[in-house]
Amino acid sequence: MLKLLNKIRRNEEGATAIEYGLIAALVAIALITALGGLGGALGTKFGEIASSVDTAGDAPTS
Repeated sequence: MLKLLNKIRRNEEGATAIEYGLIAALVAIALITALGGLGGALGTKFGEIASSVDTAGDAPTS
């Protein structure tokens, strides 16, 4: 029984898997945050471009 408890105590595979899971979660949160900000900026820029194109279509031609 003592050998089994020592073996379980020394086993670090589960801890490594949890560490990798935490790292993956942090990377995912960083990506979501960065892409969320980028998406908002792109939406604003495309809105400006659409407005410019719409205004240019109303310009009189000579």
